Amino acid sequence: MLRRFDPEDPELMDRPQPVSPALEQDLANLRGLNRWFGAWRIMERVLGPACRGGGVLRIADLCAGSGDLPRLLVDMARRGGTAVQVEAVEGHPATWEIGRHYCRDLPEISFVQADVRTWEPVERPDWVVCSLALHHFTAADGIALLEKMRRVARRGVLVADLERSWWAAAGIYGASLFYREPMTVEDMRRSAWAAFSWEELRGMTAAAGWAGARQERFWYGRQAAWAAAEGAAFRGPA
Repeated sequence: MLRRFDPEDPELMDRPQPVSPALEQDLANLRGLNRWFGAWRIMERVLGPACRGGGVLRIADLCAGSGDLPRLLVDMARRGGTAVQVEAVEGHPATWEIGRHYCRDLPEISFVQADVRTWEPVERPDWVVCSLALHHFTAADGIALLEKMRRVARRGVLVADLERSWWAAAGIYGASLFYREPMTVEDMRRSAWAAFSWEELRGMTAAAGWAGARQERFWYGRQAAWAAAEGAAFRGPA
């Protein structure tokens, strides 16, 4: 199953547009998909131990969308007795505005509008995470992003995304039938083809210097890889 991706023909949500009911509904749909189809489970699996460690935890979430995963991280840290600061980095101006509004009640989250390819943190975070966004990039840009994540993080890095495969694509196409919003339906199907395969993601993390990275599959059609930051002793889940 060959990858279908054209950076000159982006997903509908990535195209220049103002804040609109269509974009707000699409982002709400993505929050539901994240909750029920693996993204939450990945965060809890990998970041759960760090959120129960006490002290202060700094996390940068790249391509944060409307902020559902930053909200989850704050909730995990609060339950674990850890003070957390989440820098949510989002490049699309309208999505950034929606996310900033969605997370306005949580002082632990700061929304930053920036292209993650050029973003640099003011203060190095302990963890840098990127969820459901790698398939929006070329392989070269994806590797560069993974390299940056490892360089700027103090403790660990996590990337989570779809896995391109026939069975995952069939499931995503089936799930898209339950949505009426054209943006959600179109982008779900595009994402199934644009995602990287298991072997491709493994090669990308290796090329980015993620030595000793752990890679796992998650339900449904998701995969994740995590590793120690550059020069760090890794204490994440085995």
